[in-house]
Amino acid sequence: MYGALDISTSGMVAQRIRLEVASANLANSSTLFDESGRLNPYQRRFAVFAPGNPQSGTAGGKDFGVQVKAILTDRQAPPNVREYDPDHPLAYKDGPYKGYIAETNVNSVEENINALEAMRAYEANVMAAEATKQMISSSLRLLA
Repeated sequence: MYGALDISTSGMVAQRIRLEVASANLANSSTLFDESGRLNPYQRRFAVFAPGNPQSGTAGGKDFGVQVKAILTDRQAPPNVREYDPDHPLAYKDGPYKGYIAETNVNSVEENINALEAMRAYEANVMAAEATKQMISSSLRLLA
């Protein structure tokens, strides 16, 4: 019976991490320089989920729930480029985007939707945990 609570708890943890990733993407949506001051636009990140309980160290089997397997950088989507202006100080100096003004590949609308979905999924897991706790409580009252 407690496995049902573990499922909901693991879902809440996973969705919290997903919300943190979306928040970090939004916070860095205008970051164009890396820590050493070079032009290197921020690449959006995303959470990858996997089945299983992260405490048990296994996936599948009798362990239920979800875990965040990794947080990856979105390398599929290239940095956004607004316009061609080779004289602009933020334009790429070489490479395939030479002369284009650099931007990040973070889409604020998409990240807001991801954050909203994560919040709703978190709320659904909270409701499932509450329902499980009520069922356990009712079962214990019947046994007493």
